[in-house]
Parts: sequence; C-alpha cells; structure tokens
Amino acid sequence: MPRLLASALSLRRDPRLLKLPPYLSLLCIVVGVVWLFLLPLDDYSRRTYISENALLPGQVHTYFGGSDQNVFRAYKHETDELAGKGNIEVNDKLESIAKGLGLKVGRQNFTYSSAGNTHSGQNIYAILQAPRGDATEAIVLVAAWKNVKGEPNRSGVPLVLTLARYFKRWSLWSKDIIFLFTPDSIAGPQAWVDAYHDAHDSSRVASLPLKSGALQGAIALDYTRETRFQSVHIVYDGVNGQLPNLDLINSVNHVAGGQMGMGVAIQEMWKHSNSYHDRLQTMLRGMLKQGLGLASGPHSSFIPYHVDAVTLQPFGDGWQDEMAIGRVIEGTFRSLNNLLEHLHQSFFFYFLMQKERFVSIGTYLPSAMLVAANFTIMAIALWVKSGQPEVQEVITEKTETAEEAEKLALPNPHAAVERDLFLPLVLVAACQFAGVVPLYLFNHLSESALIPAFVLFTVLSAILPFLLSNLLHTSATSTTTQQYHLIRSFSLLLLGMFLSSLATLNFSLAFLVGVFSAPLTFVRPCPNSPILKWLSMAVLYVLSPTTVVFVASVLPDLDEKVGCGLGEVLRQAAFAWDVTGTYTPVVVWCVWWPAWIVGVVSVLGRPGAGDGKVKKA
Repeated sequence: MPRLLASALSLRRDPRLLKLPPYLSLLCIVVGVVWLFLLPLDDYSRRTYISENALLPGQVHTYFGGSDQNVFRAYKHETDELAGKGNIEVNDKLESIAKGLGLKVGRQNFTYSSAGNTHSGQNIYAILQAPRGDATEAIVLVAAWKNVKGEPNRSGVPLVLTLARYFKRWSLWSKDIIFLFTPDSIAGPQAWVDAYHDAHDSSRVASLPLKSGALQGAIALDYTRETRFQSVHIVYDGVNGQLPNLDLINSVNHVAGGQMGMGVAIQEMWKHSNSYHDRLQTMLRGMLKQGLGLASGPHSSFIPYHVDAVTLQPFGDGWQDEMAIGRVIEGTFRSLNNLLEHLHQSFFFYFLMQKERFVSIGTYLPSAMLVAANFTIMAIALWVKSGQPEVQEVITEKTETAEEAEKLALPNPHAAVERDLFLPLVLVAACQFAGVVPLYLFNHLSESALIPAFVLFTVLSAILPFLLSNLLHTSATSTTTQQYHLIRSFSLLLLGMFLSSLATLNFSLAFLVGVFSAPLTFVRPCPNSPILKWLSMAVLYVLSPTTVVFVASVLPDLDEKVGCGLGEVLRQAAFAWDVTGTYTPVVVWCVWWPAWIVGVVSVLGRPGAGDGKVKKA
C-alpha cells in the first residue's frame, strides 16, 4: 500500500500530466459536437407517446361544422369591415359580439417602452363559465389581431368568435374557457398573462377586471390566409428556450394528423421526408430559436408561468377549410377538459426531430456539458501549473551548491510557488463587470442610436485588449507567466461554470456559446511566435460576440432571402429584454464577451520573469 501511494504521488507530480488537459479539452469538444449530430439517428431518438392517460386525444367525435360555416362567414364579414380601424374601435365591436353571446367581457390597457418606441394597446377577453365547473380551472383560446410578422389574422379572429358561440351551446365543459383577443402577438399576450398572475408592473400594465381559475393550457390561432389549406404548423418555442409539456404537442398532432387526416409540420419544415438530413435540420432550427430566446407567437408568453401553450398555423394549398381547424381546436379543448391535474407526466425538455420523434434531456444534455467541461478542465490545469516552480525561478533562489540548484530545478513534490492572485482577480473581475456597459446601452438607447452605438462599441471592443495588454506590460511589476496562467484559469473557470449551469435551463444557448468560445481554451501568450499570435488573434476576432451578432443579422432567415438587418436585430433584442424578459443579452455581454476579452489579452501577453518564491512543504 505505501508503494502504491508513493507511485500515485509521483504520478501526480509528473510534468507530463500537464500536457494532457489540452487534448482532453479538445476531446470533450469533439465528442460533444459529434454527440449532437448522432441524435437524429433512430438509436438515440424515440417515438412520441401520450403519457397523460386522461387526455384521450381523438377519442371523441367533433361536431363543429355544418351551419357553423355560415356563422363563420357572417363574423368574417363583420371583422373585415374593421380593417384599418383603431384598436379601441375594433374592441368595441368584439365586445358587442361577445356580450351578445352571453359572455362576461373585460378589457385591459398596456403600454411598453423599448428602444425609444412606445408599444401600447388594449386587450379584450371574454369568459365562458363552465356549466360543470367551479371556476377553479380555465383554458385559453387566443386570437391576436396581427401575428408576429404583422399580418392581419383575417380568419383567426372570426373563427375564434364562431368557436365561442359553438362552445356556449355545450354543457360538457368542466373548465372555464377564456377567449382572448390582443392587438399584437407579443406585447398584448404578455401584458394579459402577467396581469392574470398578478406579476405585472401597474405603471405600464392595467390589472384585469375579471379572472377565472388556474390556467391549464392555451391554444393560439394564427390563421392569416383566406383560402383552403393542406396542413397545420405547430409553433411551440417559448421565451428563453422554454417549451410546453410534450403531451400537449402530441395531443394536437394526434387530433390533427390522426383524427382529422391533415398534415402536421414543426419548425417551418413544410416538407419532411423523415430522413437524417431533415431530422437534423429540424433539430438545428429548434436549437437556433431556443438559443435566441425570442417569443415565437402568442403562446410564448404563457409558458414561463407553467401554462402549456402552442400556436396553430394553417399552411399549404389543399382541401381543408376553416371548419377543419375548428375541429382540431375542439378536439384539443375536449382533451384538455378531461385533465384532472396539470400536465406533468411527459417531458418539458426535449428536441423534436419530426412530429412523431423526439430526444429527451437525458440523451442530449451530455453534449453541452462536455463542451462546458472543456473550459473547467483547462482552468484546473492552469491553476495547477501556476503553482509549480519555473526552472528559471528555482535557480535564482539562494543555493549553496550547484548540486542543490539542480535538484530544485527538477519537479520537486515538496516544492510550490506562492500564487500572486491580486492582479488576475482584478483583471477578470473588471472584465466581468464591464459587460454591464453594453448590456445597459443596447437595452436603453433609442432605435436610431442602436446601429451607431454598436459600431462604436465594436471598435472599442477591438481596441480594448491592446490597451489592457500594454497596461499589463508597462506596469511597475511586469506581469509574470504565473499571472497569465491565473488570468486564463479564472476566466475559463467562470465560463465553464456559467455554461454548465445554463445548459440545464437553455441547452441550445449554452451549446452555441460554448462552441463559439472553444478557441479560448487553447489560446496562450505567444511573444516569440508572431505568426501563431496573429493567427490566434484572427480566429478570436472572427468568432467575437460582435462579429457573430453582425453576421447573424445579415444572414437570411429560415424562409427569407435576405437578413433582417443589424438595426432590426438590436431592436428585437431590446424589445425582448423590456417586454418578455429574454436573458440572452445577459449571456452574450456578461458571460461570453468578458471571456473573449480575457482570451485576446492572453494572446497579446508578454510575460516577464517572475519572482515567485519557492517554499517547501
């Protein structure tokens, strides 16, 4: 046993061990990325299924249709006459219709300010009290006057009015049904949901005059077309990458695809062949939307309050009419009406490869964790290395004989160097707190000042590492190799800690930031190799946060031929921060950007001879 302990101690002090961490970090990154690309295979994904037995999707016969078609046409004629009218005038008409159906009606005003713009409007909603309930639970049906693209919801609003009239005739409801009409698809639903849960800012959002019970689910209808359709698109991405319970998506898919015989699509994959390529593309589209953390429809505002919600969008040219999508909503509401408790048995963290195939968090989480672990491995290695004596440091100590100096120059298990922590801690902390500056500016400037501010910040961000490097080099005490090890160690340790924690909340954002930050693991001061130094600089500047944001703004969207532009990206980010509480800017400017600054400073470093003192244990 003593011999084994001695061997372990000598192995721990073996200098060859410090050469392994870079290779281990590289292995973690490669395995993490490869792991992600294996997920679409049948061996790693599985078929969807209904976990909540009480849902019973598709088990009831739907009766919506027939004479309801004439009611829909009448309501559509009335809503078409409201085109171009103001929000208040539209709500006056909707209120008269809802009261004519015998529903209780309430209104709510809201005003948001973002990027110098004011987003104000008035929500109107009507409550159908359940004949067999006690107002302790409710289901919401949402129809925004305009969808996320600003297109009028021409058929969605009259169809919801028709469903309200149809649902009123039935006595089977055990949960209240709330019909919500909002002027837009983001601010309006957010204001209403916040006020419903008493989490609103009373200076910007008015309280609700009427309420029902706990919300058990919500369906939003985005029906802009006026012709027959072929399939229905299920939009389910929430704010900050949150997702509804998988049972809700499976129920809608079962009712629409199984009972009604219409096609079902997700992630704007209008044609899906169930091949590896299409599965991978569907997954990557979902990761991109979850990583951005933006609201994708009226349903997104409900999910942070643990209210499972999706948006339905008819698309394609086919033979399905308004009554078909109405029966899908009826069947889904009948399933939600059966619930005895909140949806909880199925998954809340998943990736859908197609409408009937998914990957759960236990399968995909190791991918991001491996990418995040590479930073921690390198941080620990740099910490250990900073505590070992440098050969030149050891020889400068007072030694009586050359023999003693030679012994000290060798790796001595009883020798260690005192770490100078003050400068590394101050530099890393200063860079972390500096991230508050862009976070504040880009969320409080007016829309006209966003692009000039971004350009100015990009220039200053490119210059700042050179200024910090010169400051470190020209200081009274030259920055030592040990201090550069500690600077990188602290920065990588924070980055790994943040990303590993974030991966459990928003896997996509953690994975994307981790991949873009991967070069920070391997950069180091290169004072004697100008080629390696400037090559490392080029890689870091190409993968800098500002460069990635600019490139993302000019790249075309999923179904667009041109990008939305830098100004629109910054405006949407500010709007998401102010209205829906998206935390992606915090990760970009307070986690990723500081680590990038420290990485560039490390490449520019010119370490001097240290005066570390060797102490014997």
